[in-house]
Amino acid sequence: MHRPAVFAALLGLARAASAVGDFWVQTDFCARVKGASDDAPVIYEDPATKEKTTHGTADGRKACLHHCLTYTATQAIVTGLGARALGIRVHPGAAAAALALSFGTHYIADRRVPGHGVLEKLADKTGKTNFYKLASHGMNGAFHLDHSWHHGWETVAALIATTKAITR
Repeated sequence: MHRPAVFAALLGLARAASAVGDFWVQTDFCARVKGASDDAPVIYEDPATKEKTTHGTADGRKACLHHCLTYTATQAIVTGLGARALGIRVHPGAAAAALALSFGTHYIADRRVPGHGVLEKLADKTGKTNFYKLASHGMNGAFHLDHSWHHGWETVAALIATTKAITR
C-alpha cells in the first residue's frame, strides 16, 4: 500500500461527500435553524405552506444534530463506496474515529449561535472579526472560514482513516 495515495483518495472522497452533505443533503430548515438560541431565536417560514414558526436553543441543537448526522452519513457512504471501488480497505476503527472527528468538528462549527459560536470567537481571537462579518461584494466571510475549518478537520480525519488501511 502506498499510504500517500490512499490518503489523497480518502481526502478527495471525503471532501466531495462534504460538499454534497452540506449543500444538497442539508435541508433548508436545518440550514436556517441550526444556529438558533433562546437569546437569538430564528423565525422559519416554511416554503410550501408559508407558515412561520419561531425556534430557540432546543430546536437549534436538534437542527444542527440532524444536519451533522446526515452530513456524516453522506461522508460514510460516499467514502466507503469510493474506497471499495478503488480497492482500499479502511480499518473499521479508523473509519469510525475519522467520522466521529468529522461529526464533532462539524457540529462545533455549524452551531453558530450569534456572539457565542466557536468560529466567531476564533475569528475574534485571530483578528478575523471583520472577515467573519463580511457579507458583501459576493463574499461571505463566515462561510469561507466555516469551509476552511471543515477542510482542515477533514484532512486530519483522512489521515486517521489511513491508519491500518490496506489495498486489495
